[in-house]
Amino acid sequence: MQIINEIVYNKCIYVPFILWFLIQTFKVLTELVVNKKLDVKRIVGAGGMPSSHSAIVCSLATCVGKEYGFDSGIFAISMVMAFVVMYDAAGVRRAAGKQARILNKILETPGLTTVEVQEKLVEVLGHTPIQVFVGALLGIAVGALI
Repeated sequence: MQIINEIVYNKCIYVPFILWFLIQTFKVLTELVVNKKLDVKRIVGAGGMPSSHSAIVCSLATCVGKEYGFDSGIFAISMVMAFVVMYDAAGVRRAAGKQARILNKILETPGLTTVEVQEKLVEVLGHTPIQVFVGALLGIAVGALI
């Protein structure tokens, strides 16, 4: 029971997850207002403004730095992992999304291919650099305030 209490009351765990939930809810509401479409799949979907991936890892790194010191090894680990996640979000996953968009166009072009596809490839996988930057700023701000 003590372990559960330690997990539940650990700011370095619950702050990033609450922030993630709020950002994803914001994306669902934005989709509803802008496109008049309720897309509850956005709550777990990738991509969009701001990057919840960046917000999570930056709030975690900030919480860890405040809790254990910005000169600690655990802060260094969380900071390096934050950069890896943000690089992946803006680089690798964004490139995969661009490739998916092109492949979907190829598959939709009559006579271009004989491949039959049951569903389209997911095109919104990654983030633009500004989406990553805004997510990172949100994460740092929330981690610093909590």
